[in-house]
Amino acid sequence: MQLTIGPLLYWWPRAALMDFYAQVAEGPAQTVVLGELVCSRRNEFKFDDWVALGRELAVAGKRVVLATQALVMSEAELRSLRRLCEQDEFAVEAGDASALRVLAAAAAADPSRQPFVLGPHINIYNRAALEEHAALGAGHWVAPVELALDAVGAINPPAEPVLGIDGPIRTEVFAFGRLPLAFSARCFTARHHRLSKDGCEFRCRDDADGLLLQTTEGQPFLALNGIQSQSAALQCLITQTGALRRAGVSSLRLSPCGLGFARVVELFQAVLTQSLCAREALAELRQLPLPGTLVDGFARRHAGLEEVMDPA
Repeated sequence: MQLTIGPLLYWWPRAALMDFYAQVAEGPAQTVVLGELVCSRRNEFKFDDWVALGRELAVAGKRVVLATQALVMSEAELRSLRRLCEQDEFAVEAGDASALRVLAAAAAADPSRQPFVLGPHINIYNRAALEEHAALGAGHWVAPVELALDAVGAINPPAEPVLGIDGPIRTEVFAFGRLPLAFSARCFTARHHRLSKDGCEFRCRDDADGLLLQTTEGQPFLALNGIQSQSAALQCLITQTGALRRAGVSSLRLSPCGLGFARVVELFQAVLTQSLCAREALAELRQLPLPGTLVDGFARRHAGLEEVMDPA
């Protein structure tokens, strides 16, 4: 199994973003997904900036993927999506059906294009759906975050994988980070500050890991990240390597957070290479200044907010 650094889901200042990816370039992850997935108003880093950053990471030996937005709501956003999908310097991760349509047309016009990635927000919950999407030109599938690992393995089993345009479809799962659960046309961060979406004053820049939402009993429940709702807790599958291998998973997606992320990547790599046992890695993860507790309920067919179980 390999490691993938997922797209940065928050709006960090440009200097912080550049420092973060300089660390990623030196880290052990093989693949990096770049791009603005959540909100087109976060325009401090534009298309040409992402491409330039992708080239730097490619020189550092990383495989680079450019991601499209998960919820497209305007013609301007569609134009940006088409531009991103029509380039072929880097593979593209489809965030929604509009990206799929452009990517499928591009693949039909030029069969030599590199396969695209089916992002975690494409609704693929059975083998027939994966086969249908693979035929459009996909080569890689990121499973929806709430799927249990045995269900992932049943949809794309390692012994009989779905075939894409360049061979078996590779499976990736969301292995670390706040779970991206939903998107809305409304911006909840702006609403929290009693601002309109168009006059949001870019308040989401103040929340490096999203804005924590608690229940009436004071328990952390969700995190608001502009138009995106996330879990307050962090998915962590570091103790599930056996189940991940049985499910045929080829890569683990680690979603960036504000503090301690470089060590998170190192610990996952150490467990995959068997230079550290999962129990020790989990114990250290629990000591890091992460923005929430560690959970893995969805992967085990339990409630998603159930805390990670210690390895047996």
